[in-house]
Amino acid sequence: MRAVAQRVKRARVRVAGEVVAELEAGLLALVGVAREDGEKDARALAEKLVHLRVFADATGAMNRSLLETGGTLGVVSQFTLLGDCRKGRRPSWDGAANPESAEPLIGVVVAHARSLGVSVVTGVFRADMEVELTNAGPVTLILDTARDF
Repeated sequence: MRAVAQRVKRARVRVAGEVVAELEAGLLALVGVAREDGEKDARALAEKLVHLRVFADATGAMNRSLLETGGTLGVVSQFTLLGDCRKGRRPSWDGAANPESAEPLIGVVVAHARSLGVSVVTGVFRADMEVELTNAGPVTLILDTARDF
């Protein structure tokens, strides 16, 4: 699984003009599911997102997690994160999981993060979403369960 996680002051997700998710201080994660991903990847990604130490402690150092700050995790599915742009001008989506496989794994990320004690809001799977956010810092990280970074 691949995610772009952004520390946010606030974020909002709209579908057809209606707000479907909103959060104040926390992390917004755009999450893509690869063909080879499974529940192990989904749980690992949830663990990483919940425990990332990207929030300031009393000295101003990034040393606190969502659990420690009481922040909210926003999870928005985004298959385009698996786009391969190495050839030509049109991305290839061959590496992305089909929707029937991806949707339950996004659900595992959400459920596991909640089970760890974090408040989670979500976008709508397969919907045309408008994502609005105020990035704090800015802090933006790329996570990939298939890589060592």
